[in-house]
Amino acid sequence: MARPDAGISAPEAVHFGRKGFRTVSYSPRMFDVLVYLYETYWRPDACPDHAQLTRKLSAVGFEDDEIRDALSWLDGLAAASDSHHGEPDGRSLRVYSRDEQEHLGEVSIGFISFLASAGVLPTAMREMVIDRAMAIPGGPLDLEDLKIIVLMVFWSLGEEPDALILDELFVAPEERLIH
Repeated sequence: MARPDAGISAPEAVHFGRKGFRTVSYSPRMFDVLVYLYETYWRPDACPDHAQLTRKLSAVGFEDDEIRDALSWLDGLAAASDSHHGEPDGRSLRVYSRDEQEHLGEVSIGFISFLASAGVLPTAMREMVIDRAMAIPGGPLDLEDLKIIVLMVFWSLGEEPDALILDELFVAPEERLIH
């Protein structure tokens, strides 16, 4: 399903970690590029330079707009990881703004809360997830897209989620076996 603002154009040059990243216009297959990067490169610093990575992604069949959107989104992820420091008091409570509630949707907020309460999504990572989810135009955000965002936050920090979290991120509820 195409987003209403999928045709917005922006500057071409983007690089991981640069402050001048552009707004993501969103192409539905942008998340396919992110999953490909996760599966192919164990960490962002294992990725080749921007030009070579763009050529490799193009060679495996991704379109230019998908590649640009994904790389720009990753630039924002690098900036978000630089801007979130420290942990709040353990008694703190995350209150979602009206914009966040509308953009993320009840299901995505519930999933973020589940991961945080399970202790697998520390506060700084939760804020990175919210920041990157808010960068995707439209809303409410699809839960499957949010799961990829969570996975990419772990990836960007060089952390491997434990097996139970990977199961939660990738296995459809109807495919789970109940013991």
